[in-house]
Amino acid sequence: MIAAVFLITAAGLSPALAAPGQSAPVGDDQTRGVQLAQNGDIQIFYDEYGRRVVVDAFSGQIIAVEPPNTRNRAPWVEDRTTVRRDRYNLSDPYERDLYMRETGRDPYTGRPLIDEREVLVYPENGDAYPLTEEGQDYRESGIERRPLDEGYANPPQTASTTPNEPAEIVPVAPAPSRKSSEDIAKLQVLLDRAGASPGVIDGHDGSNVRKALLAYEELTGETLPIGNGAALDAALAATGGPAFMDYTITAEDVAAPMVASVPDDYGEKAKLDHLSFTSVTEMFGERFHMDENYLKALNPEANFNRVGTIIRVANVGQNVSAQVDRIVADKGRKQVRAYDAQGKLVAAYPTTIGSGDTPSPTGTHKVARIAFDPEYTYNPKLNFKQGSNDKVLRIPPGPNGPVGTIWIALDKPTYGIHGTPEPSKIGKTESHGCVRLTNWDAAELAKIVKPGIFVQFIE
Repeated sequence: MIAAVFLITAAGLSPALAAPGQSAPVGDDQTRGVQLAQNGDIQIFYDEYGRRVVVDAFSGQIIAVEPPNTRNRAPWVEDRTTVRRDRYNLSDPYERDLYMRETGRDPYTGRPLIDEREVLVYPENGDAYPLTEEGQDYRESGIERRPLDEGYANPPQTASTTPNEPAEIVPVAPAPSRKSSEDIAKLQVLLDRAGASPGVIDGHDGSNVRKALLAYEELTGETLPIGNGAALDAALAATGGPAFMDYTITAEDVAAPMVASVPDDYGEKAKLDHLSFTSVTEMFGERFHMDENYLKALNPEANFNRVGTIIRVANVGQNVSAQVDRIVADKGRKQVRAYDAQGKLVAAYPTTIGSGDTPSPTGTHKVARIAFDPEYTYNPKLNFKQGSNDKVLRIPPGPNGPVGTIWIALDKPTYGIHGTPEPSKIGKTESHGCVRLTNWDAAELAKIVKPGIFVQFIE
């Protein structure tokens, strides 16, 4: 019965109970079911049938086995008060905006422009982001993990033009020469510190790295010492120290709320309370801007679920703090570029912008509001239909939600800049019309923009 339970620790358990947890390999998908805080004289686990198992922490004896929680949620009721409003679900902020605009009223009257909830702060060596509400944009497939050794070849694209216009060639930085994965990762850390985000730090050269190199030159006026290990180390020392550092796993890390898996189907997503991380390694990957598989490769013997384990992580430094006056969403480069009031580039992020089926906006728009840890409302009447889901669904917030942990709404209803549950795919896949960044890049941008600034979409 206990063999399917994921054990946080085997300390104090009888051999019969401790063995499964001790023999399970780190990162084994079959052991990712449940992770709970262990405290005091008892330990609590869940078996494969969802039953709650209470175990004496000292003797290892089972104290109680409780049936699964079968509480039913109260049905969600649409707020439809008049015949004119019957087309809209006024509980959904996006449909409410559409209704207000149709009736000639300002949808933002009396509403705060920025959610001012308390910010959660991670340790200084991590990149934290606060938690709040609402969001939009969609994703039809579930969470997928690419193999560790998969390359990131993705040639940069030139801007699209009409037949009679000369094509503006997007500059391409020279690719770094072939060298060790660690040297590439060091370069990625240096770019990340400067505000020229390479996306995930994974030790692979690719289009996101080359775009970041060009942005770095524009940000600093300097060229990075590609191929010169000593010069690269000197540049790292001048901007915060070595590219990697040791981090000791804490009780809070191990006790963080997790979900066993993230379902593909939106109807199943809506049944969850929170779309949390699926593992401690996924959580650390986001905190330290790293690809989850690369993190595991750097720490092959580490037990990520044990308090006190020392792991090697990227030393990414502090967030960009300069205030942004204008944002450019460059579809050709697949890059979001943020400028200050003097027109100087202050940050650049790799991005996924729209697709052929659901193109992104054109022209110039404004930031309307900013939300942290947003919920997502699925409405097949307004957007795409996913599977057999034909009703409005409220999908809970969390880093594995369809819009990740950030929603920067534009004044064009249902469009915005947001995070993603799949950071390794940024710049390499398509979105449903919005501007998608990694969660940490979206969080950094959300803290340096304000409602009312312009967002320009260029080809």
